[in-house]
Amino acid sequence: RRCLRLLYNMMPPKVAGSFLLYKWPTIYHCTHTNCGVMFASIRGFADFYNEEITEKSGVECLRLLNEIWHDFDNILAHPRYRYVDKIKMIGSMYMAASGLLDESPASSVEKLVEVAFEMQNALRSINENAYQDFKLRVGLNVGALVSGVIGAKKPLYDVWGDTVNLASRMESTGIDGEIQVTPSVYKQIKEEFVCYVRKDVPVKGKGVLTTYIVTGTMLESEL
Repeated sequence: RRCLRLLYNMMPPKVAGSFLLYKWPTIYHCTHTNCGVMFASIRGFADFYNEEITEKSGVECLRLLNEIWHDFDNILAHPRYRYVDKIKMIGSMYMAASGLLDESPASSVEKLVEVAFEMQNALRSINENAYQDFKLRVGLNVGALVSGVIGAKKPLYDVWGDTVNLASRMESTGIDGEIQVTPSVYKQIKEEFVCYVRKDVPVKGKGVLTTYIVTGTMLESEL
């Protein structure tokens, strides 16, 4: 039972159930047509962490990073974000996706944007308590992708495709403390969120693109 609980924390329960039925070398995979992908990096953490620091300070760096990830995980655990799944953490980068479940509504990408704003708020709170000035740089894209589980002894649930690659580019070309999205995301969220256009953004492998920065909800702008 504990092993199952651990597996359910590593991947969506439905995926875990299917994964257990597959036998090596068969690979569990699923194709999706409308999924949101988010990359969120903690800007300033690399400078905070120094390879030459003492062991005691190194533990403190890990403790602080773990606290940030713990708060982010708690955000995704809320029922309102049941269609948003954590994919993985890469250093000081957090990756999540929406719309991976069959019953996910078309508006699930909006929940992913809400998650990004909640993560920004959580990081601000941590900054106040830890006397830091970390910024969350977020990039989002939406589109088709493939999800699957790879590996036998240490299975990893992940997503792949051009949608994922472009979401990563939205983060890397973004602005510290802001949420940058593709036109595809903008089309799906423009009725709920306030965005401003950002033109002539050089994106590796894509040329020069027009992107959008999400600044808040329409409801907030009316207050």
